[in-house]
Amino acid sequence: MTLQDLIDREAIRDCLFRYCRGIDRVDETALRSAYWPDGTDDHGQYTGSAEGFCDWAMSVLPKIDRGIHQLHNMLIELREEGAAVETYFSAFQRQPGPDGLQQWDLKGRYVDWFEKRGDEWRIKARTVIYDWVEEMPLPPGTEDERFGRRKPVGGRHPHDPVYALFA
Repeated sequence: MTLQDLIDREAIRDCLFRYCRGIDRVDETALRSAYWPDGTDDHGQYTGSAEGFCDWAMSVLPKIDRGIHQLHNMLIELREEGAAVETYFSAFQRQPGPDGLQQWDLKGRYVDWFEKRGDEWRIKARTVIYDWVEEMPLPPGTEDERFGRRKPVGGRHPHDPVYALFA
């Protein structure tokens, strides 16, 4: 493994982390920065262009009451023409359903083809594979009651405290 391989792997990880911030903080700039504009995405509920996915996500994400994505095992296979990347994820989402709020525990894998253009790695093609989907009971009480003195509470772009740090 070369130093360039390590640099490339870290750039791929950073791209995946930007994707999570984009989704969880409803940060369109971060989300779009994870994909090449001519890329594709198959999320199950959405299949099509990466730009179309970002448009779709930005119309759906504001309706999600609360969500968080976590990345786990990551296998990166660098190839001459790009990189094959498998990343395990967990996502927790509370969102409106047909009968009120629903809360979901989702686990699966992002199976991505990354391309490097210039010095930048981004997703060229993504397929989301779902390995676990479970509806969870809603917790009792309000968010103020649950969070109590645990402040600040995470929010959306640009109001989440992380944006003051990265300003």
